[in-house]
Amino acid sequence: MLDPEFNNLKHRDLDWLNFNKRVLQEAEDEGNPLYERLKFLAIFSSNLDEYFRVRVSQLRQIKRIKKSLRKKLALKPSKKVKEILSIVSQQQQEFGDIFHDQIIPELAKNHIHLINDRDFSADQKQEINTFYKNNIERSLQPQIVDFEKEKRIFIENNTIYFFVTFKENEKVGFVNIPLNDHGRFYTFNSKKDFYITFIDDIVRYKMSSVFPNEEVTGIYEIKMSRDAELYIDDQYDGVLAEKIYDSLAQRTDGQPTRLLYDAHMPKDFQKKLRKHLGLGKIDMMPGGRYHNFSDFFSFPNPSDNKKLNFEPLSPILHRELENSEDYFTSIKEKDLLVHFPYMSFSYVENFIEKAANDNDVTAIKISFYRVADESKLTTSLLKALEQGKEVTVFIEAKARFDEENNITWGRKFEKKGAKVIYSYPKIKVHSKIFFVERIENGEKLRYAYIGTGNFNSETSKIYCDHGLFTANKKITKELERVFKVLERDLIIPRAKNLLISPFNTRRDFTKLILQEIDYAKAGLEAKITAKMNSLEDPEIINLLYKASESGVKIRLIVRGFTCLTAGLPQISENIYITSIVDRFLEHGRIYLFHNNGEEKMYFGSADWMTRNLDRRIEVLAPVMDEQIFKELKDILDIQLKDNQKARIQDASEANEYVKAKKGEEKINSQAKIYQYLKEKHSA
Repeated sequence: MLDPEFNNLKHRDLDWLNFNKRVLQEAEDEGNPLYERLKFLAIFSSNLDEYFRVRVSQLRQIKRIKKSLRKKLALKPSKKVKEILSIVSQQQQEFGDIFHDQIIPELAKNHIHLINDRDFSADQKQEINTFYKNNIERSLQPQIVDFEKEKRIFIENNTIYFFVTFKENEKVGFVNIPLNDHGRFYTFNSKKDFYITFIDDIVRYKMSSVFPNEEVTGIYEIKMSRDAELYIDDQYDGVLAEKIYDSLAQRTDGQPTRLLYDAHMPKDFQKKLRKHLGLGKIDMMPGGRYHNFSDFFSFPNPSDNKKLNFEPLSPILHRELENSEDYFTSIKEKDLLVHFPYMSFSYVENFIEKAANDNDVTAIKISFYRVADESKLTTSLLKALEQGKEVTVFIEAKARFDEENNITWGRKFEKKGAKVIYSYPKIKVHSKIFFVERIENGEKLRYAYIGTGNFNSETSKIYCDHGLFTANKKITKELERVFKVLERDLIIPRAKNLLISPFNTRRDFTKLILQEIDYAKAGLEAKITAKMNSLEDPEIINLLYKASESGVKIRLIVRGFTCLTAGLPQISENIYITSIVDRFLEHGRIYLFHNNGEEKMYFGSADWMTRNLDRRIEVLAPVMDEQIFKELKDILDIQLKDNQKARIQDASEANEYVKAKKGEEKINSQAKIYQYLKEKHSA
């Protein structure tokens, strides 16, 4: 999948599909509990929906700009969309095989039967009739359309409909499948085996009463994906982005990017439906009987069989924070590191709560990328305002798909007297930071938190992240400057220690990589080890290629997509990349440079993507505490040795698992890290 247009750079949108393939592998893995495999199918489906709403949408929009500018972009969007659809079609076939040939039979072995309308018994039909009459019928909005005469029907984004054909061929029906009130599944009353059906199949079963005056000949599920917003700025910057925007005609909000339809729909009706909805052939994606498999996140388990899910992990108790009577004293004594989901997010919440109630605290400042629904953290910030403290909240109003919730919370904070700052034009704030100012013995002291994950207690249970509590003056002073930039009191934050995008992160990473190249050329040991979510920035990638050519040993862990191809002769033969997809979502970013034996390590919110280096406010902290340095390096080493859930990323793109050699310990890194932290914090 190497793209010659990109000079040994893989196309990010194609390699992202390679990442989603790894998610599909987890659904196929019989070593995972059955309901966890179902969740991986749900993750795959949810990922794909967002991908079409954002990435495919962007390619479609680029098709509409001037051809001369398209050449400058070095993109052939139509070609790329066709490649994407080909890969997605193959993956969806694999998805269906896993679901029908593996998951459904395994459910039956566990006395759980997912049945459809053709399987309903007489008693079940009676139960369905009552449930339909009392709960579903009033929520249906059936429409009959004459393709030859009527205007287009509007299909809402990510809403499931039935497209219904009648004996009278010129008319068709559309009816929504109402899921908001009752969820996606219905569980029948039973004593021994358990029977579950889709709400879809209840509507399907009652279709003759939905369209009482028509003879139904076919029922086919459809779902439209519409673009969320044009995210050109995520990939193209400056003047080029402006030219793209200027060249686009006024676009209709929510332009369709994919119509997923039941592949059993007759071809003549596929054509009629496509024309009626104003779609191109490239917008049509054949699928199975059911869509929106993301609903399997909430698939019921009436058996209450705990073996069908992963065994819950008991949160590790942080050795210092768990019994600390005074977080401020503990943090002032030494830097403290927390790890999610292995530890509870309550340590972050508790610190904010203590700061809100502490008479000596004068100010709390925090940046939110994705604000959780009402939580202990947001409640504490409101409490701080009631206590008369200065509270500054930066709200990222352009966090994809979270805009509305973020702005709602911004208004709540404003009403209570907080200083609320919203997004900069053309730039996002992606850093995970907060800052507390406290007066101790007449002196102003600063406390800070720098993390890799959002301030969200729910996502902290499934995302692998790290967070640093510190009172180190070198770090806290510079972090205060970051907030002054956010408050528009400062234009450029001077920083000798922190890496702050878009100010010095690219420059300092470039220096660190070039330094390793110099060491290698001098015949000294030179190594770069890094873990991130995505690797896309062309300048960084070209530097890594040069480093590899110079003899620098580069070991990367990239969870998502990578535009760098490892293992190419004379180009990247000193680069080895693995990707870990497992029970939890790997989300931490750690960068380690050998530095001629005086190792340097940074961690924080930024990937090696152009947007993270140049168009977002990001913060990465140097790891100064020796114990924390060792702790993070040990964790990194464990992940480098993963031979159970790590896949090799190279030119073959086969997603082959790293295999344990004969006599070698089998290492599942997430399980191993949990045990490592448990032993470390019980000491």
